[in-house]
Amino acid sequence: MILGIDIGGANTKVASSDGTIVELHYIPLWKDTTLSNSLADISERLEPTSVRVVTTGELADCFTSKREGVQKIMDIVDSSFKCPIEYLGSDCKLSTKPADILTLAAANWTASAMFVGQNYSDCVFVDVGSTTSDVIPIICGRPIANTSDYLRLQNNELIYAGTLRTNLAALAHTVQIVQSSSNSNTNTTDQANSQACATSSELFATTGDVYLLLGDITTKQYTCETADGAGKSLVDARRRIARFVCADLEEINNVQLTQIAKQIKEAQIEGLTRAIKIVCKRTGVNIVVGTGLGEFLIAEAAKRAGMEFISISSIYGKKISMVFPAYAVANIS
Repeated sequence: MILGIDIGGANTKVASSDGTIVELHYIPLWKDTTLSNSLADISERLEPTSVRVVTTGELADCFTSKREGVQKIMDIVDSSFKCPIEYLGSDCKLSTKPADILTLAAANWTASAMFVGQNYSDCVFVDVGSTTSDVIPIICGRPIANTSDYLRLQNNELIYAGTLRTNLAALAHTVQIVQSSSNSNTNTTDQANSQACATSSELFATTGDVYLLLGDITTKQYTCETADGAGKSLVDARRRIARFVCADLEEINNVQLTQIAKQIKEAQIEGLTRAIKIVCKRTGVNIVVGTGLGEFLIAEAAKRAGMEFISISSIYGKKISMVFPAYAVANIS
């Protein structure tokens, strides 16, 4: 059994090549030291015959450099598994000991794009996860994106915004507040009367709160911790979004909070649409293949960009879509 593992800064994803094993472990590397124990448990419990690994966790600020991060992650993996281990780099090469370990930095999109390229030779692959969004051009079945996050950010191939962990302040410096018809905390508003409101740059709320409130994700899919460390009920989400505009639930009502959430969603879709248009125009393709927890955002962005959309979850299922880099690295040929 080939086991694919995607070690990110916040999540470690695991999938077997046949898709019967799908796991997602929330392990924030910058403050959590359980990666070694978790991988050792996976090794003992699943007993893979071989392991393939991709990583993005080297950017976590517990490491002083990407090189240090990659090396420490490799050391943990190598000590956790007794079977053969291969690492995939952004050069599209699998190896046990790459000549330059920096090719392994932020290479999980490479696995996904290589696998997608086996079925769709010319497209743009988009993965919206908990933290970031990848927009990867694929031509003649091979990814042609820049090979570092630094360069991908410059070329609209990486957007540092995701479905769960993104600070709302990164998506909106102001929001429109529809004014209440009275001073009471009712659900009635005067749609014709709105007021621009600056937002707080504190980490009061994240996109997980927005999409939970709007019904785009479930509490179970809200896998990371919340901004305030509190619960994941709708009331909790509303309270955190209210703080985004320095209010509380005595000052702002549910309709107003939903309107704020919709504006955040709109901003994220617009940013994604813009990147898709730029990358598609640059490469001359008109097909978008989308995966990840934020697949619902990709579908709308592709529609606005005028592109055909192909859903990974509709082909492989939602569970595999959630851990697609791990599944892909286990299956690339």
